[in-house]
Amino acid sequence: SGLLLIPLIAMQFTTEVNWQLNDFLIAGALIIGTGLFIRFVKDNIKNANKRGLLILAIIILVALLWAEMAVGIFGSPIAGS
Repeated sequence: SGLLLIPLIAMQFTTEVNWQLNDFLIAGALIIGTGLFIRFVKDNIKNANKRGLLILAIIILVALLWAEMAVGIFGSPIAGS
Protein backbone atom coordinates (compact mmCIF):
# COMPACT_ATOMS: atom_id res chain seq x y z
CA SER A 1 0.00 0.00 0.00
CA GLY A 2 1.15 3.51 -0.76
CA LEU A 3 0.53 4.53 2.85
CA LEU A 4 3.43 2.36 3.96
CA LEU A 5 5.79 4.43 1.83
CA ILE A 6 5.31 7.40 4.17
CA PRO A 7 7.16 5.91 7.16
CA LEU A 8 9.66 4.19 4.86
CA ILE A 9 10.62 7.52 3.27
CA ALA A 10 10.53 9.35 6.61
CA MET A 11 13.01 6.85 8.03
CA GLN A 12 15.53 7.96 5.41
CA PHE A 13 15.48 11.56 6.63
CA THR A 14 14.95 11.43 10.39
CA THR A 15 15.59 9.23 13.39
CA GLU A 16 12.17 10.13 14.82
CA VAL A 17 10.54 7.42 12.69
CA ASN A 18 11.97 4.03 13.60
CA TRP A 19 9.84 1.20 12.21
CA GLN A 20 10.94 -2.42 12.20
CA LEU A 21 9.85 -5.09 9.70
CA ASN A 22 7.08 -6.28 12.02
CA ASP A 23 5.68 -2.71 12.17
CA PHE A 24 5.33 -2.69 8.39
CA LEU A 25 3.78 -6.17 8.39
CA ILE A 26 1.23 -5.28 11.07
CA ALA A 27 0.35 -1.97 9.39
CA GLY A 28 -0.02 -3.71 6.03
CA ALA A 29 -2.26 -6.39 7.51
CA LEU A 30 -4.37 -3.74 9.24
CA ILE A 31 -4.77 -1.75 6.01
CA ILE A 32 -5.59 -4.80 3.90
CA GLY A 33 -7.94 -6.22 6.53
CA THR A 34 -9.77 -2.90 6.80
CA GLY A 35 -10.19 -2.70 3.05
CA LEU A 36 -11.50 -6.25 2.85
CA PHE A 37 -13.91 -5.70 5.74
CA ILE A 38 -15.25 -2.48 4.18
CA ARG A 39 -15.61 -4.28 0.84
CA PHE A 40 -17.55 -7.07 2.57
CA VAL A 41 -19.92 -4.54 4.16
CA LYS A 42 -20.41 -2.70 0.85
CA ASP A 43 -21.21 -5.94 -0.97
CA ASN A 44 -23.52 -7.48 1.64
CA ILE A 45 -25.40 -4.66 3.37
CA LYS A 46 -28.13 -3.27 1.13
CA ASN A 47 -29.52 -0.57 3.45
CA ALA A 48 -27.49 2.58 2.69
CA ASN A 49 -27.83 4.04 6.20
CA LYS A 50 -26.76 0.83 7.90
CA ARG A 51 -23.92 0.37 5.41
CA GLY A 52 -22.65 3.90 6.01
CA LEU A 53 -22.78 3.53 9.79
CA LEU A 54 -20.93 0.21 9.67
CA ILE A 55 -18.21 1.63 7.44
CA LEU A 56 -17.86 4.64 9.75
CA ALA A 57 -17.63 2.29 12.75
CA ILE A 58 -14.93 0.25 11.01
CA ILE A 59 -12.90 3.37 10.26
CA ILE A 60 -13.23 4.66 13.84
CA LEU A 61 -12.25 1.28 15.31
CA VAL A 62 -9.22 1.00 13.03
CA ALA A 63 -8.14 4.55 13.90
CA LEU A 64 -8.41 3.76 17.63
CA LEU A 65 -6.52 0.50 17.20
CA TRP A 66 -3.80 2.26 15.18
CA ALA A 67 -3.46 4.98 17.84
CA GLU A 68 -3.32 2.40 20.63
CA MET A 69 -0.61 0.42 18.86
CA ALA A 70 1.33 3.60 18.09
CA VAL A 71 1.28 5.47 21.40
CA GLY A 72 -0.84 3.53 23.87
CA ILE A 73 -3.79 5.85 24.50
CA PHE A 74 -5.60 3.18 26.55
CA GLY A 75 -2.59 1.45 28.11
CA SER A 76 -3.41 -2.04 26.84
CA PRO A 77 -0.85 -4.83 26.31
CA ILE A 78 -0.60 -3.97 22.58
CA ALA A 79 0.30 -0.35 23.35
CA GLY A 80 3.29 1.07 21.57
CA SER A 81 5.92 3.41 22.91
